[in-house]
Amino acid sequence: MSDPVSRTILLLDIEKYSDRDDVEQAYLRRMLYDITDRTLESAGIDETLRLRADRGDSVMELIDANASVTALLRALLTNVPAELRAVNRMASRSAQIRLRAVLATGYVAVDERDGWVGSDLNHACRLLDGEVLRAALRGSGDDFALCVSESVYAGIVRHDRTGVPAADFHAVTVDSKNGPLRAWLHGTAPGDADGHGDVRNHGERGPGGRPAPDDGSGERPAPGGSQGNPAPHGAAQGGAHGAAQGGVVITFNGGSPSFGGSFVAGDQHGVSGGQVTGDVHLGGSGSGLDSGSRGESA
Repeated sequence: MSDPVSRTILLLDIEKYSDRDDVEQAYLRRMLYDITDRTLESAGIDETLRLRADRGDSVMELIDANASVTALLRALLTNVPAELRAVNRMASRSAQIRLRAVLATGYVAVDERDGWVGSDLNHACRLLDGEVLRAALRGSGDDFALCVSESVYAGIVRHDRTGVPAADFHAVTVDSKNGPLRAWLHGTAPGDADGHGDVRNHGERGPGGRPAPDDGSGERPAPGGSQGNPAPHGAAQGGAHGAAQGGVVITFNGGSPSFGGSFVAGDQHGVSGGQVTGDVHLGGSGSGLDSGSRGESA
């Protein structure tokens, strides 16, 4: 595996992608790629400065640290909403595209299978899947919701640069397996009528007090390589997976970060005869082992 290098991390995800049929999904993917490419080009970031991973309904971009983060953030705030309005104006209801996005910075390594590894990348993926950002898009009159990491806020946003008004960003806290993650949401935060103050991850809760899954998230391959490469053998799929044994349903909620419903990284061993890292819930009781503990599967 290569040494970690500083990257700008851009994640974009299509809302309710799995609700569409195959023809509509193919169309939405084309729109996602076109919007992403035009936005990056407008920020002066050409293909030589980018690595891309295709996640089906999501796209992940690792961008050279020498590229301007300010220009990219400015393009995300102006170009993406304009692109979405232009596309959706002429599209049928079933072909409407709405996007969640996360912009972060951090250190990422590339392994021998072209997989991407790094805690900063994991954190960005958790922000993308957090209920705060999902709720922001659901409750917005716009077709775009953007969240930036603490590092992007501290280095760019708080300085109130031209085209990136600091007053438009509000602090939020996203719950994760590794504890709360601080981030900054563009626009009025969900559940915060005046748009000020720290807002914690919220929304409808599922069993055990966890956020209810977005009914349009779908399941995708785990991020693990460049465009077109399959995920490494043994990579876990996202969501809750159960195995029925003797009338008892065992549900495994992965302890690894997820990217739009799929696992990004973490020690995931084969369920048959192996080990699973993360919470283990029996039936619908909601009780389980704490995150990070290990439970042996049958």
